[in-house]
Amino acid sequence: MSRIELTGLRKHFGATPVLADVDLDIAPGEFCVFIGPSGCGKSTLLRIVAGLEEPSGGDILIEGKRVNDLAPAQRDIAMVFQSYALYPHMTVYENMAFGLRHLRLPKGELDRRVQVASASLRLTELLERKPAALSGGQRQRVAIGRAIVRKPKVFLFDEPLSNLDASLRVKTRVEIARLHRELGQVSMIYVTHDQVEAMTLADKIVLLRPLEGRAGVASIAQVGSPLELYHRPANLFVAGFIGSPSMNFINAAVALTAPGEVRATAGETLLRVAVSSEGLAVGMPVTLGIRPEHVHVGTGPTSGQVTHVERMGEHTYVYLDTPLSAQPIVAKTAPAAVAIGERLRFDLLPEALHLFHSDGRAAQRLALEPDERWLATA
Repeated sequence: MSRIELTGLRKHFGATPVLADVDLDIAPGEFCVFIGPSGCGKSTLLRIVAGLEEPSGGDILIEGKRVNDLAPAQRDIAMVFQSYALYPHMTVYENMAFGLRHLRLPKGELDRRVQVASASLRLTELLERKPAALSGGQRQRVAIGRAIVRKPKVFLFDEPLSNLDASLRVKTRVEIARLHRELGQVSMIYVTHDQVEAMTLADKIVLLRPLEGRAGVASIAQVGSPLELYHRPANLFVAGFIGSPSMNFINAAVALTAPGEVRATAGETLLRVAVSSEGLAVGMPVTLGIRPEHVHVGTGPTSGQVTHVERMGEHTYVYLDTPLSAQPIVAKTAPAAVAIGERLRFDLLPEALHLFHSDGRAAQRLALEPDERWLATA
């Protein structure tokens, strides 16, 4: 059991602030993913947990014990790096056993741990090979195996798949997910810039963002499950960051507020939005948002001209030039024969629209997505 708590965590490099007031609770056995723009402090936060960087303020607790002053080796943490960091002159077996030799384990126990970990990671046939004879995916599995044999309280992963090609990333991602299920109550913290990794691996996503008006300083934008961040973004930054292609944004002004319904004008178009009217007033500038898969193409009161088409096989992304927005509206549709220059009608359903206040805060949505309905009744 390994609960991790960060309270009021801050980090400065000299006079330069990097992280501000990070509060986070990671439950035992939870798979927590740190994600955010480049330079937002993801790896720095991970290295602080590992003890490779000292915090400038705040506390780090593992199983209720403050570990700020403990060396990395005393925190019972195993870290898997982006670069694998294998010893080239050692075999796979020797690389996996190296850290255990310092623990002075009996040879039988050492061998048992290596054999169990290698079987779990499908490395048994490779134990006598050296890293130069392995593929990138196999090397990464060896690095993970080296961490497993130590039986740590916490696993830390620092962009472990970024050096792999697309096919190997998928395979290794599945291996890491399976490993997490098998290890049970061992917590994992995983840093990535890849949204697919975050959405498919995480129990909890921690999205970091730069603080406005404080160049180079980052804090937490939102913490939640992947579907919570996707369907219920807390602010404009989260809505724009999570999802690919990104959420469509439309500048608008509030035209009517009533219990259970808000109306807003975008250009000459009046749109209904199923959000709470709390804090809204007529004339107030707002931003509307809608995911590409929720733009219903084929019928509707609005039309747009096709400016670009991306055919992905099982679906198509259509870019529509419309009077609603200066930027094209992106719609996700079934595969279809759509031509650039064609004019298509589309609809923006009230329950699919998000609304963001002028300061970026999201208004409470009053409708649940299908995925959320399933979660609510599961």
